[in-house]
Amino acid sequence: MSAITNALKAILDWIYSIVANYGWSIVVFTILIKVLLLPLDIKNRKGMRKMAKIQPELNKLQKKYANDKQKLQQKQQELMRKERYSPLSGCLPLLIQMPILFAMFGAMRALANEQIANQVFTFLSGHEPLYEGWLWVKNIWMADSLFAPVAPDLNAIRMIPLDVWQQVAAKLNPEQISTITSHVAQLVPEFAPEMFTFATNDTLKALLPHLTTALQATPTYMAHVQPMAGWNNINFFLFNITVYVQHNGYLILPVMAGLSQLLMTKLTPGASGAAPMPAGDQAAGQQQAPGMGGFMKYFFPLFSVFITLTSNAGFALYWVVSNLIATALSFLITKHYDRADKLEAATKGEVSVT
Repeated sequence: MSAITNALKAILDWIYSIVANYGWSIVVFTILIKVLLLPLDIKNRKGMRKMAKIQPELNKLQKKYANDKQKLQQKQQELMRKERYSPLSGCLPLLIQMPILFAMFGAMRALANEQIANQVFTFLSGHEPLYEGWLWVKNIWMADSLFAPVAPDLNAIRMIPLDVWQQVAAKLNPEQISTITSHVAQLVPEFAPEMFTFATNDTLKALLPHLTTALQATPTYMAHVQPMAGWNNINFFLFNITVYVQHNGYLILPVMAGLSQLLMTKLTPGASGAAPMPAGDQAAGQQQAPGMGGFMKYFFPLFSVFITLTSNAGFALYWVVSNLIATALSFLITKHYDRADKLEAATKGEVSVT
């Protein structure tokens, strides 16, 4: 894991030690991140408003120097220096928030892998794990979906890397290891207790088939991943879907992710992921911008649904809360600058009359 991912995971674990629920820990964490980035958001919005104000002057320059690109670029740069505007000001918040988003995805995946490995060992001990839930989501480390079981499926188990297995297995005491190996040996005759090792990727590759076979022979586990009658492996366009009896959620977070992304795109300039176009490129991109803007307007909401539908509910929750806070802050910042502009205009009017 990267240093940023490790740092975010450590912060989440610290918040969890106080809140005692990872769902609410993610909500608190997201609020903290947005508060820390608020000065950048304000600066970004201020820059966008300044760009809107000088846009008429830029358009005049484009017409005046339409046949002299070098002179046009020089005059545009002089205007932006005079107005203290930089085209890169709109990119800065995005450049900072994107690494945080990717690191947050890594932190959520790392936490999910640890919890899933613990749940596997609990099932293999002959017990039923206590899932970390949040509101309607039964297990926050699986997707909020009718198409995801409450227990970790075999694909999620196979995706856990070696270092996570080693970390979780190192916390097992000898009695727990004995219980697990005895249970697996009863269900998988070819398994021997000395095979229960996570020394290398090769030993993990040899061990995992025995563990998954034992899980599939464990009634408690199979009850948690039982498909609903008539809804098993149904072909839906390019995907095969299964609805589970004990499904993990109701698709609420993925739908909220798409809707909140759409709302943010409508209310927040630059929320589609595209930074304001530098003035010198505006004429060249004038015809392409509407089509690209329309594409991005719907691409990001659809992408939000896809990524949150295929990720654990913890990351989906971060995505939704982040979008909602960003939209609310954008609305409030805009209202603040609107009032400031009206007050400034009114003040100038009074001075001119006097």
